[in-house]
Amino acid sequence: MAAHEEIEHVSGLDESLHPKSDKDRTVKPKDYIFMWIGDGVNLGNMTLGASVIVAGIATLNIYQTILAALISIGIISTVFALNDRIGYRKGIPYVVQLRMSFGIKGTVISSLLRGIPAIVWYGIQSWIGGTALNEIAKIVTNGSFDNIVICFIALQLFQIVLSLFGFHAVKWVETIASVVFMAALVYVFGLLMTSHTAEISQNWVQAKGSWGLPFFGLIMVFLGNYAGIFVSAADYSRELKTGLSDKKRGALYFVPITLSYGFVIVIGAMLAAATGVTNPAKALPIILDNDYVSVFVSVFIVIAVIATNMVANIIPPVYVITMLTKLKYKPSAIITGLLALGAFPWLLIQESSATGLNMFILIYSAFLGPVISILIVDYYILRKQKVNIKDLYKEDGPLAGYNPAGLIAMFLGAAAAFTLVELAWIIGVVVSGIAYYLLSKYAFKGSSFKKGTIFDK
Repeated sequence: MAAHEEIEHVSGLDESLHPKSDKDRTVKPKDYIFMWIGDGVNLGNMTLGASVIVAGIATLNIYQTILAALISIGIISTVFALNDRIGYRKGIPYVVQLRMSFGIKGTVISSLLRGIPAIVWYGIQSWIGGTALNEIAKIVTNGSFDNIVICFIALQLFQIVLSLFGFHAVKWVETIASVVFMAALVYVFGLLMTSHTAEISQNWVQAKGSWGLPFFGLIMVFLGNYAGIFVSAADYSRELKTGLSDKKRGALYFVPITLSYGFVIVIGAMLAAATGVTNPAKALPIILDNDYVSVFVSVFIVIAVIATNMVANIIPPVYVITMLTKLKYKPSAIITGLLALGAFPWLLIQESSATGLNMFILIYSAFLGPVISILIVDYYILRKQKVNIKDLYKEDGPLAGYNPAGLIAMFLGAAAAFTLVELAWIIGVVVSGIAYYLLSKYAFKGSSFKKGTIFDK
């Protein structure tokens, strides 16, 4: 019996969660680069850049902001390249990868920690897109239409339909969008540099800033923003065509994320410094002050929202819902979109400050830091990159039930992270990684989860 047929025989999961074979992978390296550019150029990331300006005062200056961004991007790319390897080599999604460290039942808890933040981000991005869509409607109707809620719902329904096409839709949306995005960003950057240099210089460049906790806290926020994405790296790498070395695959993350995420963070800070408004969808029309250009930029914002959601905020939670409910992919995609409607994103994005968004990121990354740490320690140290994929799908196999070492280590890491929430991600990573190794070695001596690890006797 072939490996894929064996898995189909023992698996109780929908076929969309079965390993991707080489012939089923449709994403080429250039598509992958465009995908991460398209994901990085979004208004949520721009809002994070704007978060360095609070009530018109910069908590970090330009040098501190750029250095914080570069440090975080370097860490993001490294973690991506490490955690995507099992998905790239074996073709399994994140929710199946989790079973290796948490057990088939334990995966319910750890998968929700990825799915819930993604759904909230889905709503946040769509709300920003809805405000931009509303700007277009106001200009086109000469102000007779002005209803962000209706625009938000309309955009969300469109994205639900688009998400039904799965990764095939992701590829072409990102390729087209990324080219348009970078051109639009260059234009906005040029406009800010020529017309608002005085405000930007006074409110951001020349600010004293801080090299202390606010600096390291912003690195954690930038990292936390990607924590949900690189923890589920297998969801993306399983779609990438095989034959790439680890170094080349690492470059497929570092180059586009630096170009897009780094650039967007800088523009977000510049916008907030120039206008005092941290919602980019409202700040951009202020600096443009031209109806035709405003329509173009608002269209750009709407497309950016769709592109980002397609990559980061739809596929991972759809897989989580598919696993938990045993539904097919399409019903799960519809449920994901409807849940995002009720995420109350307007409460996290305020015009005067992005503090609510930052706190949301820090809180969920306190849990996702431990998860990524446990996955990496398990795969590289305990299992030496050797995993029996059939065991991941076998409902009554050695990975059935809960892995107490994984769950305890995760909660220990999260508890430690909350002692200093500004540095939550890194604290959770360190504590959980150490705790998982020690618990796996010294505790639960009869555990079936030791099978295939360096502690298997």
